[in-house]
Amino acid sequence: MQGINSNCIDLIYLDPPFNKNKKFTAPIGSSAEGAEFSDIFREEDVKAEWLVAIREDQPELYHYLTGIKGVGNPYNFAYLAYMAIRLIECHRILKDTGSIYLHCDPTMSHYLKVLLDCILGEDNFRNEIVWQRTITRKGNLTRGLAKDSDVVLRYSKSDDFLWKTEAVTIPYDFSNLDTKTKNKYCHTDFAGRRYQLTSITAPTQSKESKLTYEVMGITRTWRWSKKRMEREIANGRVVQTKTGNVPRQIRYLDEQKGKTLNNVWIDIPAINSQAKERTGYPTQKPLALLERIIQASSNTGDMILDPFCGCATTCVAAEHLQRQWIGVDISITAYDLVNKRLTREAADPNDLLKYQNTIHLKTDPPKRTDQGVDYRERKFVYVISHPEYPGEYKVGIAKNWKSRLNAYQTSDPDRRYKVEFTHLTPLFRETEKYIHSLFPNKHEWVQGDLQQITDSIKGYENDQKA
Repeated sequence: MQGINSNCIDLIYLDPPFNKNKKFTAPIGSSAEGAEFSDIFREEDVKAEWLVAIREDQPELYHYLTGIKGVGNPYNFAYLAYMAIRLIECHRILKDTGSIYLHCDPTMSHYLKVLLDCILGEDNFRNEIVWQRTITRKGNLTRGLAKDSDVVLRYSKSDDFLWKTEAVTIPYDFSNLDTKTKNKYCHTDFAGRRYQLTSITAPTQSKESKLTYEVMGITRTWRWSKKRMEREIANGRVVQTKTGNVPRQIRYLDEQKGKTLNNVWIDIPAINSQAKERTGYPTQKPLALLERIIQASSNTGDMILDPFCGCATTCVAAEHLQRQWIGVDISITAYDLVNKRLTREAADPNDLLKYQNTIHLKTDPPKRTDQGVDYRERKFVYVISHPEYPGEYKVGIAKNWKSRLNAYQTSDPDRRYKVEFTHLTPLFRETEKYIHSLFPNKHEWVQGDLQQITDSIKGYENDQKA
Protein backbone atom coordinates (compact mmCIF):
# COMPACT_ATOMS: atom_id res chain seq x y z
CA MET A 1 0.00 0.00 0.00
CA GLN A 2 2.94 2.35 0.52
CA GLY A 3 3.46 2.22 -3.27
CA ILE A 4 -0.14 3.25 -4.07
CA ASN A 5 -0.88 6.90 -4.83
CA SER A 6 -2.72 9.00 -2.24
CA ASN A 7 -6.46 9.61 -2.65
CA CYS A 8 -7.05 7.11 -5.46
CA ILE A 9 -9.14 4.29 -3.94
CA ASP A 10 -12.95 4.55 -3.80
CA LEU A 11 -13.69 1.66 -1.43
CA ILE A 12 -11.60 -0.55 0.86
CA TYR A 13 -12.86 -3.82 2.29
CA LEU A 14 -10.52 -5.74 4.54
CA ASP A 15 -11.01 -9.07 6.24
CA PRO A 16 -7.73 -9.33 8.19
CA PRO A 17 -6.65 -11.97 10.70
CA PHE A 18 -8.83 -11.84 13.83
CA ASN A 19 -6.05 -12.44 16.41
CA LYS A 20 -7.30 -15.97 17.07
CA ASN A 21 -3.80 -17.16 18.03
CA LYS A 22 -3.87 -20.09 15.61
CA LYS A 23 -2.85 -21.06 12.08
CA PHE A 24 -5.38 -21.48 9.25
CA THR A 25 -4.77 -23.90 6.35
CA ALA A 26 -6.96 -24.80 3.37
CA PRO A 27 -7.69 -28.55 3.16
CA ILE A 28 -5.83 -30.78 0.69
CA GLY A 29 -7.84 -31.31 -2.48
CA SER A 30 -9.71 -28.02 -2.27
CA SER A 31 -9.41 -25.21 -4.82
CA ALA A 32 -7.50 -23.20 -2.22
CA GLU A 33 -5.03 -25.98 -1.39
CA GLY A 34 -1.72 -24.42 -0.39
CA ALA A 35 -3.28 -21.28 1.04
CA GLU A 36 -2.51 -20.66 4.68
CA PHE A 37 -1.98 -17.79 7.07
CA SER A 38 -0.82 -17.45 10.62
CA ASP A 39 -3.21 -15.63 12.95
CA ILE A 40 -0.54 -15.49 15.65
CA PHE A 41 1.03 -12.22 16.78
CA ARG A 42 3.96 -11.69 19.12
CA GLU A 43 5.61 -8.47 20.30
CA GLU A 44 8.94 -9.45 18.76
CA ASP A 45 7.21 -9.39 15.34
CA VAL A 46 6.42 -5.68 15.67
CA LYS A 47 8.85 -3.67 13.57
CA ALA A 48 10.49 -0.70 15.28
CA GLU A 49 9.85 1.55 12.28
CA TRP A 50 6.08 0.94 12.64
CA LEU A 51 6.09 2.41 16.13
CA VAL A 52 8.36 5.29 15.11
CA ALA A 53 6.00 6.23 12.26
CA ILE A 54 2.92 5.92 14.48
CA ARG A 55 4.50 8.06 17.21
CA GLU A 56 5.42 10.78 14.71
CA ASP A 57 2.23 10.77 12.65
CA GLN A 58 -0.50 9.59 15.04
CA PRO A 59 0.36 10.64 18.61
CA GLU A 60 -3.10 9.80 20.01
CA LEU A 61 -2.93 6.38 18.41
CA TYR A 62 0.56 5.86 19.84
CA HIS A 63 -0.72 6.59 23.35
CA TYR A 64 -3.55 4.12 22.81
CA LEU A 65 -1.18 1.37 21.69
CA THR A 66 1.17 2.08 24.58
CA GLY A 67 -1.70 1.78 27.04
CA ILE A 68 -3.00 -1.42 25.47
CA LYS A 69 0.18 -3.27 26.48
CA GLY A 70 -1.24 -3.75 29.96
CA VAL A 71 -4.75 -4.73 28.86
CA GLY A 72 -5.98 -8.20 27.94
CA ASN A 73 -3.82 -10.81 26.26
CA PRO A 74 -0.13 -9.93 25.84
CA TYR A 75 -0.31 -10.31 22.04
CA ASN A 76 -3.10 -7.73 21.64
CA PHE A 77 -0.52 -4.95 21.36
CA ALA A 78 1.36 -6.75 18.59
CA TYR A 79 -1.83 -7.38 16.63
CA LEU A 80 -3.03 -3.79 16.95
CA ALA A 81 0.36 -2.35 15.94
CA TYR A 82 0.27 -4.65 12.89
CA MET A 83 -3.21 -3.38 12.00
CA ALA A 84 -2.53 0.28 12.82
CA ILE A 85 0.31 0.77 10.35
CA ARG A 86 -1.84 -0.75 7.59
CA LEU A 87 -4.95 1.27 8.44
CA ILE A 88 -2.88 4.48 8.34
CA GLU A 89 -1.99 3.62 4.73
CA CYS A 90 -5.64 2.76 3.98
CA HIS A 91 -6.62 6.22 5.16
CA ARG A 92 -3.94 7.88 3.00
CA ILE A 93 -4.87 6.15 -0.26
CA LEU A 94 -8.65 6.47 0.21
CA LYS A 95 -10.49 9.23 -1.66
CA ASP A 96 -12.36 11.84 0.38
CA THR A 97 -15.62 10.31 -0.88
CA GLY A 98 -14.46 6.80 -0.02
CA SER A 99 -15.39 4.28 2.68
CA ILE A 100 -13.67 1.51 4.62
CA TYR A 101 -15.37 -1.70 5.75
CA LEU A 102 -13.32 -3.65 8.29
CA HIS A 103 -14.55 -7.22 8.83
CA CYS A 104 -13.76 -8.69 12.26
CA ASP A 105 -15.41 -10.54 15.12
CA PRO A 106 -15.88 -9.90 18.87
CA THR A 107 -12.33 -11.13 19.57
CA MET A 108 -10.90 -7.72 18.64
CA SER A 109 -13.77 -5.60 17.28
CA HIS A 110 -13.85 -3.33 20.35
CA TYR A 111 -10.09 -2.68 20.12
CA LEU A 112 -10.22 -2.14 16.36
CA LYS A 113 -13.02 0.40 16.64
CA VAL A 114 -10.86 2.61 18.88
CA LEU A 115 -8.02 2.15 16.39
CA LEU A 116 -10.27 3.37 13.56
CA ASP A 117 -11.55 6.25 15.71
CA CYS A 118 -7.94 7.44 16.12
CA ILE A 119 -7.06 7.13 12.43
CA LEU A 120 -10.27 8.08 10.60
CA GLY A 121 -11.95 10.11 13.34
CA GLU A 122 -14.88 9.31 15.60
CA ASP A 123 -17.15 11.57 13.53
CA ASN A 124 -16.54 9.39 10.47
CA PHE A 125 -17.88 6.22 12.10
CA ARG A 126 -21.03 5.22 10.21
CA ASN A 127 -22.17 1.74 11.24
CA GLU A 128 -21.36 -1.36 13.19
CA ILE A 129 -22.89 -4.02 10.96
CA VAL A 130 -23.62 -7.39 12.54
CA TRP A 131 -23.55 -10.19 9.98
CA GLN A 132 -25.20 -13.38 11.18
CA ARG A 133 -23.25 -16.17 9.51
CA THR A 134 -25.30 -19.15 10.68
CA ILE A 135 -28.27 -20.09 12.83
CA THR A 136 -26.67 -22.18 15.56
CA ARG A 137 -28.39 -25.29 16.79
CA LYS A 138 -29.75 -25.43 20.31
CA GLY A 139 -27.15 -28.00 21.30
CA ASN A 140 -24.52 -25.25 21.20
CA LEU A 141 -26.39 -23.10 23.71
CA THR A 142 -25.84 -25.23 26.81
CA ARG A 143 -23.22 -22.86 28.22
CA GLY A 144 -24.29 -19.54 26.76
CA LEU A 145 -25.56 -17.73 23.69
CA ALA A 146 -24.56 -18.72 20.18
CA LYS A 147 -21.43 -17.21 18.64
CA ASP A 148 -22.77 -17.02 15.11
CA SER A 149 -22.03 -13.48 13.93
CA ASP A 150 -19.21 -11.26 12.70
CA VAL A 151 -18.84 -7.49 12.93
CA VAL A 152 -18.21 -5.14 9.98
CA LEU A 153 -17.10 -1.63 11.01
CA ARG A 154 -18.02 0.96 8.39
CA TYR A 155 -16.17 4.30 8.30
CA SER A 156 -15.97 7.09 5.73
CA LYS A 157 -13.02 9.42 5.16
CA SER A 158 -15.21 12.54 5.31
CA ASP A 159 -18.83 13.69 5.42
CA ASP A 160 -18.87 13.71 1.62
CA PHE A 161 -19.13 9.94 1.23
CA LEU A 162 -20.92 7.83 -1.38
CA TRP A 163 -23.90 5.82 -0.12
CA LYS A 164 -26.60 4.04 -2.14
CA THR A 165 -29.73 3.17 -0.20
CA GLU A 166 -31.03 0.90 -2.95
CA ALA A 167 -28.14 -1.50 -2.35
CA VAL A 168 -29.44 -2.24 1.15
CA THR A 169 -33.11 -2.34 0.14
CA ILE A 170 -34.51 -5.87 -0.24
CA PRO A 171 -37.41 -6.13 -2.73
CA TYR A 172 -40.60 -7.64 -1.35
CA ASP A 173 -41.32 -11.26 -2.23
CA PHE A 174 -45.03 -10.95 -3.00
CA SER A 175 -45.46 -14.73 -3.11
CA ASN A 176 -44.12 -15.14 0.41
CA LEU A 177 -44.74 -12.00 2.47
CA ASP A 178 -43.77 -12.02 6.11
CA THR A 179 -46.42 -11.48 8.77
CA LYS A 180 -45.17 -8.01 9.69
CA THR A 181 -45.51 -6.75 6.10
CA LYS A 182 -48.94 -8.34 5.74
CA ASN A 183 -50.12 -6.62 8.91
CA LYS A 184 -48.70 -3.29 7.77
CA TYR A 185 -50.29 -3.48 4.31
CA CYS A 186 -53.52 -5.00 5.56
CA HIS A 187 -55.97 -3.53 3.01
CA THR A 188 -56.69 -4.72 -0.54
CA ASP A 189 -58.46 -2.94 -3.38
CA PHE A 190 -60.84 -4.45 -5.97
CA ALA A 191 -57.84 -5.67 -7.99
CA GLY A 192 -56.31 -7.44 -4.98
CA ARG A 193 -53.45 -4.93 -4.54
CA ARG A 194 -52.25 -4.59 -0.96
CA TYR A 195 -52.04 -1.11 0.55
CA GLN A 196 -51.79 0.76 3.83
CA LEU A 197 -53.37 4.05 4.92
CA THR A 198 -50.88 6.66 6.12
CA SER A 199 -51.26 10.07 7.69
CA ILE A 200 -51.01 13.21 5.54
CA THR A 201 -51.41 15.72 8.38
CA ALA A 202 -48.39 17.81 9.33
CA PRO A 203 -46.70 17.04 12.67
CA THR A 204 -47.23 20.66 13.78
CA GLN A 205 -50.67 22.24 13.44
CA SER A 206 -50.93 25.99 12.79
CA LYS A 207 -53.95 28.06 11.79
CA GLU A 208 -51.65 30.63 10.14
CA SER A 209 -49.87 28.08 7.93
CA LYS A 210 -50.37 28.16 4.14
CA LEU A 211 -50.86 24.41 4.38
CA THR A 212 -53.92 24.76 6.61
CA TYR A 213 -57.11 24.26 4.60
CA GLU A 214 -60.23 22.06 4.37
CA VAL A 215 -60.21 18.60 2.80
CA MET A 216 -63.40 16.50 2.71
CA GLY A 217 -64.93 18.57 5.50
CA ILE A 218 -61.84 18.35 7.73
CA THR A 219 -59.58 21.35 8.36
CA ARG A 220 -56.01 20.53 9.26
CA THR A 221 -52.44 21.61 8.55
CA TRP A 222 -51.44 19.12 5.84
CA ARG A 223 -48.10 17.85 4.57
CA TRP A 224 -48.92 18.81 0.98
CA SER A 225 -49.88 21.97 -0.88
CA LYS A 226 -53.53 22.35 -1.85
CA LYS A 227 -52.65 21.80 -5.52
CA ARG A 228 -50.95 18.50 -4.82
CA MET A 229 -53.77 17.43 -2.50
CA GLU A 230 -56.31 17.99 -5.29
CA ARG A 231 -54.15 15.97 -7.69
CA GLU A 232 -53.82 13.04 -5.27
CA ILE A 233 -57.57 13.04 -4.59
CA ALA A 234 -58.29 13.00 -8.33
CA ASN A 235 -55.92 10.01 -8.69
CA GLY A 236 -57.77 8.14 -5.95
CA ARG A 237 -54.78 8.26 -3.58
CA VAL A 238 -56.56 10.09 -0.74
CA VAL A 239 -59.58 8.52 0.94
CA GLN A 240 -61.89 9.18 3.84
CA THR A 241 -62.89 5.84 5.34
CA LYS A 242 -65.94 7.33 7.07
CA THR A 243 -67.62 10.73 7.20
CA GLY A 244 -65.88 12.82 9.83
CA ASN A 245 -62.65 10.82 9.73
CA VAL A 246 -59.39 12.53 8.78
CA PRO A 247 -58.49 11.77 5.12
CA ARG A 248 -55.49 9.50 4.63
CA GLN A 249 -53.14 8.51 1.83
CA ILE A 250 -53.17 5.13 0.07
CA ARG A 251 -49.70 3.58 -0.27
CA TYR A 252 -49.55 0.43 -2.41
CA LEU A 253 -47.08 -2.29 -1.47
CA ASP A 254 -46.17 -3.06 -5.09
CA GLU A 255 -45.02 0.55 -5.55
CA GLN A 256 -42.52 0.43 -2.69
CA LYS A 257 -38.85 -0.25 -3.40
CA GLY A 258 -38.65 -2.85 -0.68
CA LYS A 259 -37.57 -3.28 2.91
CA THR A 260 -34.48 -1.28 3.92
CA LEU A 261 -32.04 -3.24 6.04
CA ASN A 262 -30.91 -2.16 9.47
CA ASN A 263 -27.40 -2.83 10.79
CA VAL A 264 -28.15 -6.50 11.54
CA TRP A 265 -27.87 -8.59 8.37
CA ILE A 266 -29.49 -12.01 8.66
CA ASP A 267 -30.33 -12.68 5.01
CA ILE A 268 -26.88 -13.73 3.73
CA PRO A 269 -25.84 -17.18 4.99
CA ALA A 270 -22.25 -18.37 5.27
CA ILE A 271 -20.94 -20.61 2.49
CA ASN A 272 -22.06 -24.22 3.00
CA SER A 273 -20.15 -27.33 1.97
CA GLN A 274 -22.13 -27.73 -1.28
CA ALA A 275 -21.96 -24.12 -2.48
CA LYS A 276 -20.60 -23.65 -6.01
CA GLU A 277 -18.48 -20.68 -4.92
CA ARG A 278 -16.79 -22.64 -2.13
CA THR A 279 -13.00 -22.86 -2.56
CA GLY A 280 -12.00 -24.43 0.73
CA TYR A 281 -10.26 -21.28 1.92
CA PRO A 282 -10.68 -21.37 5.73
CA THR A 283 -12.18 -17.87 6.18
CA GLN A 284 -13.98 -17.43 2.85
CA LYS A 285 -16.85 -14.92 2.83
CA PRO A 286 -19.90 -15.17 0.53
CA LEU A 287 -20.01 -13.22 -2.71
CA ALA A 288 -23.43 -11.81 -1.80
CA LEU A 289 -21.96 -10.04 1.24
CA LEU A 290 -19.20 -8.37 -0.78
CA GLU A 291 -21.54 -7.48 -3.63
CA ARG A 292 -23.86 -5.68 -1.22
CA ILE A 293 -20.98 -3.68 0.30
CA ILE A 294 -19.52 -2.78 -3.10
CA GLN A 295 -22.91 -1.71 -4.48
CA ALA A 296 -23.65 0.40 -1.39
CA SER A 297 -20.42 2.40 -1.43
CA SER A 298 -19.12 2.57 -5.02
CA ASN A 299 -20.08 3.27 -8.62
CA THR A 300 -19.43 1.34 -11.81
CA GLY A 301 -15.77 1.80 -12.79
CA ASP A 302 -14.62 2.75 -9.28
CA MET A 303 -11.43 1.31 -7.77
CA ILE A 304 -11.88 -1.28 -5.00
CA LEU A 305 -9.03 -2.48 -2.76
CA ASP A 306 -8.81 -5.56 -0.55
CA PRO A 307 -5.46 -5.60 1.31
CA PHE A 308 -6.12 -9.11 2.72
CA CYS A 309 -7.81 -10.63 -0.32
CA GLY A 310 -7.30 -14.32 0.61
CA CYS A 311 -9.42 -16.34 -1.83
CA ALA A 312 -10.18 -13.17 -3.83
CA THR A 313 -13.91 -12.91 -3.09
CA THR A 314 -13.72 -9.09 -3.14
CA CYS A 315 -11.94 -9.19 -6.50
CA VAL A 316 -14.54 -11.54 -8.01
CA ALA A 317 -17.44 -9.47 -6.65
CA ALA A 318 -15.88 -6.26 -7.98
CA GLU A 319 -15.40 -7.84 -11.42
CA HIS A 320 -19.04 -8.98 -11.47
CA LEU A 321 -20.12 -5.41 -10.72
CA GLN A 322 -17.82 -3.82 -13.33
CA ARG A 323 -15.46 -2.16 -10.87
CA GLN A 324 -11.69 -1.93 -11.09
CA TRP A 325 -9.95 -3.75 -8.28
CA ILE A 326 -6.67 -4.44 -6.50
CA GLY A 327 -6.12 -7.47 -4.28
CA VAL A 328 -3.15 -7.85 -1.95
CA ASP A 329 -2.15 -11.06 -0.19
CA ILE A 330 0.95 -12.78 1.16
CA SER A 331 0.13 -15.94 -0.83
CA ILE A 332 0.25 -16.34 -4.61
CA THR A 333 -2.77 -18.63 -4.20
CA ALA A 334 -4.97 -15.53 -4.22
CA TYR A 335 -3.91 -14.87 -7.83
CA ASP A 336 -4.56 -18.48 -8.83
CA LEU A 337 -7.97 -18.45 -7.19
CA VAL A 338 -9.23 -15.24 -8.79
CA ASN A 339 -8.30 -16.67 -12.21
CA LYS A 340 -9.96 -20.01 -11.48
CA ARG A 341 -13.11 -18.48 -10.07
CA LEU A 342 -13.61 -16.00 -12.91
CA THR A 343 -12.80 -18.41 -15.73
CA ARG A 344 -15.04 -21.07 -14.16
CA GLU A 345 -17.97 -18.66 -14.37
CA ALA A 346 -17.17 -17.40 -17.89
CA ALA A 347 -19.72 -18.66 -20.42
CA ASP A 348 -18.06 -17.04 -23.46
CA PRO A 349 -14.60 -18.37 -24.51
CA ASN A 350 -13.62 -14.76 -25.24
CA ASP A 351 -14.09 -14.01 -21.53
CA LEU A 352 -11.37 -16.51 -20.70
CA LEU A 353 -8.92 -14.62 -22.91
CA LYS A 354 -10.05 -11.31 -21.42
CA TYR A 355 -9.28 -12.46 -17.88
CA GLN A 356 -5.88 -13.85 -18.90
CA ASN A 357 -4.97 -10.50 -20.45
CA THR A 358 -6.35 -8.17 -17.80
CA ILE A 359 -5.58 -9.85 -14.45
CA HIS A 360 -1.95 -9.16 -13.62
CA LEU A 361 0.26 -10.61 -10.90
CA LYS A 362 2.82 -8.27 -9.35
CA THR A 363 5.24 -9.57 -6.75
CA ASP A 364 7.08 -6.25 -6.28
CA PRO A 365 5.36 -3.30 -4.59
CA PRO A 366 4.09 -0.63 -7.01
CA LYS A 367 5.81 2.75 -7.27
CA ARG A 368 3.89 5.91 -6.59
CA THR A 369 3.42 8.26 -9.53
CA ASP A 370 1.99 11.20 -7.55
CA GLN A 371 5.45 12.20 -6.33
CA GLY A 372 8.62 13.38 -8.03
CA VAL A 373 11.54 11.03 -8.56
CA ASP A 374 13.55 12.73 -5.81
CA TYR A 375 10.58 13.15 -3.47
CA ARG A 376 11.25 12.89 0.25
CA GLU A 377 8.57 13.06 2.87
CA ARG A 378 8.66 16.22 4.99
CA LYS A 379 7.87 16.37 8.70
CA PHE A 380 8.22 18.94 11.45
CA VAL A 381 11.09 19.00 13.91
CA TYR A 382 9.53 20.72 16.92
CA VAL A 383 10.73 22.25 20.17
CA ILE A 384 8.33 22.07 23.14
CA SER A 385 8.82 23.62 26.58
CA HIS A 386 7.19 23.39 30.00
CA PRO A 387 7.61 25.94 32.84
CA GLU A 388 8.49 23.20 35.34
CA TYR A 389 11.59 22.32 33.28
CA PRO A 390 13.46 25.61 32.65
CA GLY A 391 16.33 25.27 30.21
CA GLU A 392 15.04 21.89 28.98
CA TYR A 393 13.22 21.31 25.70
CA LYS A 394 11.59 18.34 24.04
CA VAL A 395 12.94 18.08 20.51
CA GLY A 396 11.03 15.58 18.40
CA ILE A 397 9.36 14.80 15.07
CA ALA A 398 5.70 15.10 14.11
CA LYS A 399 3.68 15.09 10.91
CA ASN A 400 1.22 17.40 12.67
CA TRP A 401 2.84 19.38 15.49
CA LYS A 402 -0.56 20.58 16.79
CA SER A 403 -1.62 16.98 17.41
CA ARG A 404 1.69 16.32 19.13
CA LEU A 405 1.18 19.34 21.40
CA ASN A 406 -2.34 18.20 22.21
CA ALA A 407 -1.00 14.75 23.14
CA TYR A 408 1.37 16.40 25.64
CA GLN A 409 -1.38 18.66 27.01
CA THR A 410 -3.56 15.69 27.94
CA SER A 411 -1.00 14.75 30.61
CA ASP A 412 -1.02 18.25 32.12
CA PRO A 413 -4.29 19.48 33.73
CA ASP A 414 -3.14 23.10 33.34
CA ARG A 415 -2.10 22.58 29.69
CA ARG A 416 1.18 24.46 30.15
CA TYR A 417 3.16 22.78 27.39
CA LYS A 418 4.12 25.27 24.69
CA VAL A 419 5.49 24.88 21.16
CA GLU A 420 8.50 27.17 20.91
CA PHE A 421 9.59 26.35 17.37
CA THR A 422 8.75 24.15 14.36
CA HIS A 423 10.75 23.47 11.22
CA LEU A 424 9.38 21.50 8.23
CA THR A 425 12.16 19.50 6.59
CA PRO A 426 12.80 16.31 4.60
CA LEU A 427 15.80 15.73 6.88
CA PHE A 428 13.64 15.42 9.98
CA ARG A 429 15.18 12.22 11.33
CA GLU A 430 18.74 13.33 10.68
CA THR A 431 18.05 16.74 12.25
CA GLU A 432 16.57 15.27 15.43
CA LYS A 433 19.52 12.91 15.80
CA TYR A 434 21.95 15.78 15.26
CA ILE A 435 20.35 17.98 17.97
CA HIS A 436 20.38 15.14 20.49
CA SER A 437 24.04 14.55 19.78
CA LEU A 438 24.88 18.27 20.03
CA PHE A 439 23.20 19.11 23.36
CA PRO A 440 23.08 17.27 26.70
CA ASN A 441 19.88 15.22 26.81
CA LYS A 442 17.89 13.06 29.16
CA HIS A 443 14.71 11.11 28.44
CA GLU A 444 14.37 12.77 25.00
CA TRP A 445 14.65 16.28 26.48
CA VAL A 446 17.70 18.37 25.61
CA GLN A 447 19.33 21.01 27.79
CA GLY A 448 20.55 24.29 26.38
CA ASP A 449 19.75 27.78 25.19
CA LEU A 450 16.52 27.91 23.16
CA GLN A 451 17.99 30.22 20.52
CA GLN A 452 21.02 27.98 20.04
CA ILE A 453 18.78 24.93 19.70
CA THR A 454 16.51 26.53 17.07
CA ASP A 455 19.48 27.98 15.17
CA SER A 456 21.08 24.53 15.12
CA ILE A 457 17.89 22.97 13.72
CA LYS A 458 17.67 25.53 10.90
CA GLY A 459 21.39 25.41 10.28
CA TYR A 460 21.58 21.63 9.89
CA GLU A 461 19.55 21.54 6.67
CA ASN A 462 21.46 24.51 5.24
CA ASP A 463 24.77 22.83 6.02
CA GLN A 464 23.63 19.64 4.23
CA LYS A 465 22.57 21.62 1.15
CA ALA A 466 25.94 23.38 1.08
